[in-house]
Amino acid sequence: MALALVALGDQPARGPARAVPPVTNRLLEPPVPAPGPHPARGFTVIAAGDILLHDGLWAQARRGDGYDFGPLFAHLRDDIRDADLAICHLETPVGRPGGPFSGFPLFNVPPQVAGTLADVGYDTCSTASNHSLDQGEDGIDRTLDALDAAGVNHTGTARDKAEARRLNLLTVNGIVVAHLSYTFSFNGLSRPAGRHWRANYLTRSATAVLAEARRARAAGARFTIVSLHWGTEYQHDPDDFQRAVADRLLASADVDLIVGHHAHVVQPLQRLHGKWVAYGMGNEVAWQHQAQDTRDGIMPVFTVTQTRPGEYRVTRVEVIPIHMWLDGGRAVALSVPACLGDKGLSAAVRRSCRASLRRTQPVLFRLGARKAGLVVRTR
Repeated sequence: MALALVALGDQPARGPARAVPPVTNRLLEPPVPAPGPHPARGFTVIAAGDILLHDGLWAQARRGDGYDFGPLFAHLRDDIRDADLAICHLETPVGRPGGPFSGFPLFNVPPQVAGTLADVGYDTCSTASNHSLDQGEDGIDRTLDALDAAGVNHTGTARDKAEARRLNLLTVNGIVVAHLSYTFSFNGLSRPAGRHWRANYLTRSATAVLAEARRARAAGARFTIVSLHWGTEYQHDPDDFQRAVADRLLASADVDLIVGHHAHVVQPLQRLHGKWVAYGMGNEVAWQHQAQDTRDGIMPVFTVTQTRPGEYRVTRVEVIPIHMWLDGGRAVALSVPACLGDKGLSAAVRRSCRASLRRTQPVLFRLGARKAGLVVRTR
């Protein structure tokens, strides 16, 4: 895809993924597929790392009385919209349209980001993270209201007990797909007494995840994706907790794919029990200066194929490396392959993308992913 340095315009038509009722997002509600053979043999899924809106990013996005995050994500839009199903991770709660807003440690970010997530092509977003409770119950409510208004499905936090029980199911090429979301931490904050359903909590036994995955399968899901907020920040290798949970979940017939967040650096992919886990996808957008590798991320594209009637597996994984360009007060998320191939970009930008690729590529293969067939897109 050509790299276009343009702001996003009016919201384009949505992609093929649609929610299966009952769902929170009524804007994407089609008829329930009739029983019988699935009409398609598979689909593609793209996932991305943390959307972590530090104050530098929303200061840059300020436009008069509002905020426009389109230019921040614009260079990733082609790849996101190419997939049949696109999954994001909104790590921080949103505030009221006019603020006040805040950054670390208790985030409260502009809600206009939700409209941008829809514009670039995201179909569903995980919201369980260590920052889910930063603004209390009001922050959860505002975040889910904003995603609903934008037409983006969500999972991981809830406004009421019924919503917490409601499965996040989508139809993709006629195939019912479930998307789940859990976090291992709330940064020392506690869920409200008697209302633990407000945010999904991940334990080492992963009992709650497995129970929801079983419910999804019983409700007709043929492929279940779990977004997990876990791991050790700024550490490229998955920790013991991640490895134990991944092994337990992927050993289950009810879980098909895990995509991970929180470390803020890229972690490896691994094939376990014939399935895939992306332990950590780094940052999709963030303004971090801890080290150069906090500016790196990945967008894995998983090709899901029908292996026999009613059963689907990931048969191909291609990783698109991405890079946050932060220079002179300007931030933009770049697709590394597009960046390297665009002679219209400055030499400094292309050097930065090349350095990002050199950091990311070796990490991806640490746990045998090359032999398992992982491909890294470089052009």
